[in-house]
Amino acid sequence: MSRIGKLPVPLPEGVKVNIQKGKLEFEGPKGKMTSPLLPGIKAEQQDNQILLKKEEDSAQLRSYQGLCRTLAFNAVTGITKGFSQQLEIVGVGYRAKLQDKKLELSLGYSRPIVYDIPEDIEIVVEKPTLITVKGKDKQRVGEVAQKIRSFRKPEPYKLKGIRYVGEHLIKKERKAGVGGV
Repeated sequence: MSRIGKLPVPLPEGVKVNIQKGKLEFEGPKGKMTSPLLPGIKAEQQDNQILLKKEEDSAQLRSYQGLCRTLAFNAVTGITKGFSQQLEIVGVGYRAKLQDKKLELSLGYSRPIVYDIPEDIEIVVEKPTLITVKGKDKQRVGEVAQKIRSFRKPEPYKLKGIRYVGEHLIKKERKAGVGGV
């Protein structure tokens, strides 16, 4: 039974919705976004909310209903508040700086890594070791944050590298010597 799919999607003030065949179009203070309506799912607008209903009761349509509701909710949240992801850089000499539409990362390699920031994403370097990725699309924000993290993932012994703020890492014990003294 889909519990998420039955919940209505609230529409805050300033958000307009256009229900079309196969998609929902939202327009709000931060721009426009679309959300798909999968086959077998219908949308209705009542007052200041959207209800998603399935045409018949099957396991596949129950999961589609929950997915469509979550995607619509994320679109509404994105065009009103937006999404953000914070990354912290840990390591001696590791730092980030912003130049025009490029993020320059010094991560212990022989040359700094220069990352071109996508048009729909905003990156803020609050401190040389703290990066905030912002945008209206939750998936794009996560993709860009993961791409930046992949330049130097935290290594397991000293935990140096780029990690999400609040990420729980487990530190490994040092390697034991083979022919100890």
